Amino acid sequence: MEQQSTTFSISDLAREFQITPRTIRFYEDQGLLSPRREGRTRVFTRRDRTRLKLALRGKRLGFSLAEIAYLIGMYDTARDQNTQLTEFLNGLQQRKAALLQQREDIEAVLKDVCEFEQQCRELLSARAASQAANADEVALSGRQK
Repeated sequence: MEQQSTTFSISDLAREFQITPRTIRFYEDQGLLSPRREGRTRVFTRRDRTRLKLALRGKRLGFSLAEIAYLIGMYDTARDQNTQLTEFLNGLQQRKAALLQQREDIEAVLKDVCEFEQQCRELLSARAASQAANADEVALSGRQK
């Protein structure tokens, strides 16, 4: 793909962003992209490319499609980027808080898993020792007869 190109095919964008054409069509169906049509071919502009880049970045950060659409919509209509940046910052703070909570929850579950794992190992070890002792008793009683 040529850097100076002002238009892109669906294949160009899929290759550049390492996604499938189906993903691009999905974002188009959701109203995030609006390529023009030349026959059956979709022709994407630099604006579409930027919107796709923002959408993919938003998904990677964990934003919903509705949140992404809202932020991208602000990008299109904002006369002053402060409002958009403030909204994005608020979204990032909420996402960060949710991720920190998830991490805390995961750490608590991992602690429980480790404790249960240790208990299981101890029970198995105790049972193996008990079975070995019983086997020794049976062997001794068989010799004494």
